[in-house]
Amino acid sequence: MPRLIPFRLGAACALAMFLVISTAAIAVAKGPVADLRVIGSGGKVLADDSFGAATTSIAASPKADCFGSGTGGSGKKLTIKGPTALGMLVQASKFTAALKPVLITDAFDFGLGICGVGKSVATSKLSWYLKVNHKNPELGGESVKVKKGDEVLWALAGFPYPNELSLVAPNKAKAGKPFEVHVFTYDDKGKKKPASGVKVTGGTGLTGNDGGTTVVLNKPTELSAKHGKDIPSNREAVCIGGKCP
Repeated sequence: MPRLIPFRLGAACALAMFLVISTAAIAVAKGPVADLRVIGSGGKVLADDSFGAATTSIAASPKADCFGSGTGGSGKKLTIKGPTALGMLVQASKFTAALKPVLITDAFDFGLGICGVGKSVATSKLSWYLKVNHKNPELGGESVKVKKGDEVLWALAGFPYPNELSLVAPNKAKAGKPFEVHVFTYDDKGKKKPASGVKVTGGTGLTGNDGGTTVVLNKPTELSAKHGKDIPSNREAVCIGGKCP
């Protein structure tokens, strides 16, 4: 058998790596692609990226007992017919370590219940809040259909649910040069208004009445906005000098 010389070996390894990455990318993009943001305990961002939403499966977990004694899952395999908000979350967890494990219970007649996502677990005071395109669909995640380009948010929050922050920023800027960003807030019904008094990464001050503030960056940065108990904003990558975060 002819010996594989180093150059050919390197090429073979590169090809193998390409195939692995391509396979993973195809799996992530299965179904209509939408934006998914998951906010866990303490406002920690567990995911903020684009994923596919399609039919998927997961086992109902006996550990999903956050709703009280006897409410854990049966252990049976569940098929979540997609594309749905819950299916998207489950599918994304297969490629995002911070989302593992997703703990779901099938103990209720009215639908599936979510207890945990990663290390963030629901309690008597906190539950998983779902919004699609900034509005509460008031349905279980397995019943909420997802379309291409939708913005899906899952956040561990207390009731009454807090407002959601949304950040708008340019995708590139010049080092040391100020530029404008704007922050908006959405309520449970999806009503939008400028968010004042909000701190933005790299901001020279809090946002004004129009939701705007000036930001100065010296290196590529992912911007975000936080304010009190509001759900933290999406992350916006700003490139500097042709380099991106």
